[in-house]
Amino acid sequence: MPLDAFSDQTMSRRAMKAELLDAETELRLAYAWRDQRDEQALHRLITAYMRLAISMAAKFRRYGAPMNDLIQEASLGLMKAADKFDPDRGVRFSTYAVWWIKASIQDYVMRNWSMVRTGSTSSQKALFFNMRRVQAKLEREAEARGETLDGHQLRHMIATEVGVPLADVEMMEGRLSGTDFSLNATQSSDEEGREWIDALEDEAAQAAEQVEGAHDAECLRGWLISAIQGLNPRERFIVTERKLRDAPRTLESLGEELGLSKERVRQLEAAAFTKMRRSLETQSREVHHFL
Repeated sequence: MPLDAFSDQTMSRRAMKAELLDAETELRLAYAWRDQRDEQALHRLITAYMRLAISMAAKFRRYGAPMNDLIQEASLGLMKAADKFDPDRGVRFSTYAVWWIKASIQDYVMRNWSMVRTGSTSSQKALFFNMRRVQAKLEREAEARGETLDGHQLRHMIATEVGVPLADVEMMEGRLSGTDFSLNATQSSDEEGREWIDALEDEAAQAAEQVEGAHDAECLRGWLISAIQGLNPRERFIVTERKLRDAPRTLESLGEELGLSKERVRQLEAAAFTKMRRSLETQSREVHHFL
C-alpha cells in the first residue's frame, strides 16, 4: 500500500510498533538481501528503521513541505541505503542509513523550495540548511563582544564559517529572502490593477527595428537579384539548381544534363560564386559611399 494512503500520525504509530533489531539480526538480514536478494529480509530491515526515517523527516517540517511528502522522501533514502549497504564493513545499518535519508530529504526540500532552482552544489546545500543558524550564531557572538556587524562583514564571516565562496553566500541570501510570486498577481500600487507580467520588457523587435530589418532584407534581396542577373545563362542555371531549390541537385546530375563532367560543373559553380561576391561587394561599397 502506498505511503500516501496513511496520515503521518498513522505511519508514525505503525513505525513505533515495528521490531527493534539487534546487531546480529540486522547483519543477517543485510546479508540475505545483498547475497540472495531476499525481499522479505529487505522489507523487515526497512520496516524496523522507518521510525528513524520519520524522526529525521520531522526535523525538516519548518521548511514548509507536507509531512507525508517528507516521510516518503525519507523512505526512499532508507531504501537506497538498504540497497547499497555493505555488511562486511562492520558498520551498523542505522549509522549508514542516516546519510542517505538526510540527503534524500534535503534534495526534496531544495527542489520544492522555489520554482527557481536553489542550488545543487555541496556548498550551496550547506548554505541552504545552515546559513540562518550560522548567521544567528555570529550575531550573538558579536553582540556579546559589543560589536555590530554590517551586511558585508556578516556575509564574509558566514562564508568563512561554512567554508564556501562569498558569491554563494550572496546568492543564497537573495534566494532565502523571499518567496515565489505569480506574474499574474496584481500590482498593489497600481490603481488600474495591472499584473506584474505587464511590466516585463517585451523582447520582441520594436517597430523601428522591424522597419530597419525589412528595409535591409529588401535591399539584400535586390543585391542578390542583381548579382544573379550578372551571370551568364549556364552559370545562373547551375546556381539556381544548386542553391535555390528546396532539394538541391548534385554536381553529377547537372553534368549529365549539361553534357559536362562533374568537375567542370564544380568549376563553373565556383566561378559564378566569385562573380556574385564581387557584385555584392561593389554594391555594398556604393551604398556606404552614398551614406
